[in-house]
Amino acid sequence: MATIADHPLRYALVNELHARPFPSLEVPCHAVYMAFKEPVDAANRDRARDRAHLLALLDRHASAHPQPDATHFSGPIGRHDLKWESHTEFVTYSAFGPGLSARPFDPAEAEVFPEDWLADAPGKRICSVLIRVEEMPEDEAAVLDKLEDWFVPESLALSRVVDGAAIVAGDFRIDPAGHMRFAVFVRPGTGSRRVGRIVQRLCEVETYRAMSMLGLMRARQLTARLNTLDPQLMALVSALDTTERSPEAALHELLTISSELESLAVQFSFRFGATAAYEAIVSQRIEVMREARIQGRQTFAEFMMRRYDPAMRTVKSAEARLRSMAERAERAAELLRTRVDVERSAQNQKLLESMDKRADLQLRLQRTVEGLSTVAISYYAVNLAAYALEPLAHKAHLSHGALMALLTPLVLLAVWLMVRRIRTHFD
Repeated sequence: MATIADHPLRYALVNELHARPFPSLEVPCHAVYMAFKEPVDAANRDRARDRAHLLALLDRHASAHPQPDATHFSGPIGRHDLKWESHTEFVTYSAFGPGLSARPFDPAEAEVFPEDWLADAPGKRICSVLIRVEEMPEDEAAVLDKLEDWFVPESLALSRVVDGAAIVAGDFRIDPAGHMRFAVFVRPGTGSRRVGRIVQRLCEVETYRAMSMLGLMRARQLTARLNTLDPQLMALVSALDTTERSPEAALHELLTISSELESLAVQFSFRFGATAAYEAIVSQRIEVMREARIQGRQTFAEFMMRRYDPAMRTVKSAEARLRSMAERAERAAELLRTRVDVERSAQNQKLLESMDKRADLQLRLQRTVEGLSTVAISYYAVNLAAYALEPLAHKAHLSHGALMALLTPLVLLAVWLMVRRIRTHFD
């Protein structure tokens, strides 16, 4: 019996659902997380360099290599478990180690990624995070005391997450060693996979927050350029109903502005689209943590609402402004084109009227010339006919004057009929 043929991508599509699994972490533990991104055109980077950088780290620990076309990998590096992921614009490294250092957020924990190896990274570091995971003490005040010592109070965001399974906290500031820090206090009895999911989501919140904030920097660049183009566009639109300058010159200048606006849209469309996607991921990751407030402190969602959402609104505002200006320029160009067409139609009408007048004048001149030609031809024809009929006139006793008088009307009539016939034939 013949078997049903599978689509060549069937298993790959199913396996994608189970790719990038969450780590399984036993408390207490710590995590070091880093993300690297090429500063320019990261989506089209040479991914072979990313793989070579990963292999250089694995070879230091004699660890196994991933598959040649792998986009994620998990394996041991010394006493840590490494998780590597390749994304559209960036690459992430997560190292999970057991136990905690005596000094909270000790920079030595980040030495799992050696300095010389970091210096050879194909991209630039966009994220560097230290996460401290320990058991939740029975006294909640002890947790708050630790957090007051570890983080900047005015920026501190904390909450109970995942139905009270843990307390997470962070101030979203970079410490002197160059790392952002998060603390996770886990309720006793919480499963290792749940702990791994909490840690992973904290890393994702920071990564996608940083990536989306790149759009803010580009939005500020765009706004500065739009601030220059907007008055020019406004002046052109305001002068549409005036006759101070020719519409052709205004249209040329307007098309120059429209061309630059289209160029800006092409330059910024990818970054703004990526920013919207990253913002949605940040919001989704915070939402799935199911936060609960602790003693009136701000949650991660509230921190983002106050500090992060305005930046995203700025990006959306710049994008909307660019789109609006492009539409205004297009409408103004259409109006100018219409004005140019109307003026050209008026010019063509005047030209046609002038041509009609010239044709009428030419016709009159032609008729005048025809009349003069008839007279001239008749004059010579009468003289020729008189010479030819002179002998007959003597026999008929007609004088030369009488003969001329008799021939003139006949010759004039004949010449006029001949000229008329020729003109009718050519008309």
